[in-house]
Amino acid sequence: MRYRVLGSTALRVSVIGVGTWQFGGEWGRSFSQTEVDAILDQAAELGINLLDTAECYGDHLSEALIGNYLSRRDRSRWVIATKFGHHFNKFLDRTDAFSLGAVGQQLKESLRALQVEAIDLYQFHSGADNAFLNEDLWAALAEQQRAGVIRHYGISILGKGSELQAQEARQRGATALQVIYNRLDRRPEQMYFPHARRDNLGILARVPLASGLLTGKYRAGASFPANDWRSTFDAAKMRQDLAEVERIQRAEVPAGVPMAQWALAWCLKNPLVSAVIPGCKDAAQVRANAGAANLVAEV
Repeated sequence: MRYRVLGSTALRVSVIGVGTWQFGGEWGRSFSQTEVDAILDQAAELGINLLDTAECYGDHLSEALIGNYLSRRDRSRWVIATKFGHHFNKFLDRTDAFSLGAVGQQLKESLRALQVEAIDLYQFHSGADNAFLNEDLWAALAEQQRAGVIRHYGISILGKGSELQAQEARQRGATALQVIYNRLDRRPEQMYFPHARRDNLGILARVPLASGLLTGKYRAGASFPANDWRSTFDAAKMRQDLAEVERIQRAEVPAGVPMAQWALAWCLKNPLVSAVIPGCKDAAQVRANAGAANLVAEV
């Protein structure tokens, strides 16, 4: 495994992390504690130390599964990143919750679910600019940081993008940006990376495999079951993306290199990217993802 320092923090994170949205039950199946234990044990064995979760991956369900695991393992070896700003209602149904009272309650519930005394990276989660510009919110987070409950805080930028949030992150005390970044979506190179470079912000690349499309497993006409969030994808856009994936696989992926590993390493070619956080459904996928570290040059 290789490691990079997350921006101006002292957090030394594995370049391959574990995204845990799937533990909340929106990737086509539910996960037992035994399955989660196996995934995280495999990650630990391979040197992965970064876990990314959120308050609304289930109603703190992903956090609770991780917390149960941490309660029986060495918590100190893990960098725990979670998020705030939403209330989970049901499958793919969330309510924005960025008021001071709501965020305070979410923080208490995340600490309880994760069974930790402090969160390493607490992230503003896909909120609109008007919520981001609430100075009282950032003052409250700074107070929690002084109290030692939050070690660092960051911004997980909503999918449609917000350059404002990247531009003003440092002014709010944030030290990291989480952004959608992959070979099919290079917008961050113009929208976010210049601000990250200027302000020494760590970058966590989410959706680095383009929701599985960059694994090379899917072809035109692929579909997903109704209980998998990818079933909501626009069909025309997916056809276009899958055609581009086939072109990339022919033209850019070296012979003999698994496309998923290549796609993860592609994100990490840029030294601004501290880590990628792909999801995984089992220990075998953790091993496959971790293999991408062998393709990453030292920076």
